[in-house]
Amino acid sequence: MKTNSTQMEVLLLTGTSFSASQLSDKSEQAPKPSFTEKEKLAEACWNGLLPEMLPELCEQIPAGKKIYLWEINEADAFIDLEFAERPEEKDRYFSINPYVFTQAQPLS
Repeated sequence: MKTNSTQMEVLLLTGTSFSASQLSDKSEQAPKPSFTEKEKLAEACWNGLLPEMLPELCEQIPAGKKIYLWEINEADAFIDLEFAERPEEKDRYFSINPYVFTQAQPLS
């Protein structure tokens, strides 16, 4: 019997004033010029700062469930964060990542 698990996907747009201000406000050290904005944003997410930057995301998680950041995919204008209770295959058709769901669409 297949059990349902909680999964969440978040796209964070890069090159915006929001992402730049969040990084400058949350960084404890002076920003290193060798890192790109995407790399700094991804590092902040791996370090658990996403709930501080976007607390409304935590409100979407069902009570009693714990989800973890399993993967970060970088694209041209965003980073894709994949959260789940456990690592498992996700349905590409329901992804919000345009590079993923367009591959799942049937060709006419």
